[in-house]
Amino acid sequence: MDEREEKREGAPREGALLVGVEEPRDDDDEDGKADYAQEILEGILSRMDLDARVEVRSDDDESIVLDVTGPDAGRAIGKKGQTLDALQFLVNKIVNRFPESRRHIVVDSGDYRERYEKSLVSMARREAKRAVEQGRTITLSPMPARDRRLVHLSLAKFPGVTTKSNGEGLGRRIQIIPSAGSRGGGGGRGGGGGDRRRDRDRGGRDADRGGRDADRDRPSRDDDRDRGPRDDDDRDRRR
Repeated sequence: MDEREEKREGAPREGALLVGVEEPRDDDDEDGKADYAQEILEGILSRMDLDARVEVRSDDDESIVLDVTGPDAGRAIGKKGQTLDALQFLVNKIVNRFPESRRHIVVDSGDYRERYEKSLVSMARREAKRAVEQGRTITLSPMPARDRRLVHLSLAKFPGVTTKSNGEGLGRRIQIIPSAGSRGGGGGRGGGGGDRRRDRDRGGRDADRGGRDADRDRPSRDDDRDRGPRDDDDRDRRR
């Protein structure tokens, strides 16, 4: 191997995402990716001018969880976790740019992801209940693939609804569709059965009211009996 080939072997691959941190070598016991991911994330946060610290929360054969703490942790999370997702994407691309021994890296801040997932599942179940009660399809706001997957899983066994995704790219969203047997038209809550019953009751009340009005307008037998003798008295007076 000549000198030029040695230089090409040692050079980083074209297009690699690097932030000035040397990639760790494999050890006998561990691959060092957790420490490497921690250093990468710390470097990105420093370049974002955020006062935040990074700790390795967990490290196993399948995944690494990094925890962002400090005064600017909220800024690292961003609106609806969008900044946190972007940081996680970048760290995964850098640390796992080579196919050997890939491990998924999760970037979290406190218990944010756990709280967010619980809130998302709660919202999905609430909207599914509304779809059943109102008997109509409910369309959720656009969300990333990870959130859509969580919604699909959380409603997979929810009675009376099915879910599907529509749209493309960032506009892809979930539809919650009530099954035919669960629609409100069957006489259940929020369905047409209650409206029909109310119409029948209202019609009955109107009929009763109309009957009472007709009775008031119709002359009674007592009136006829009272009128008869008076007419006879008039004839007698004329004679």
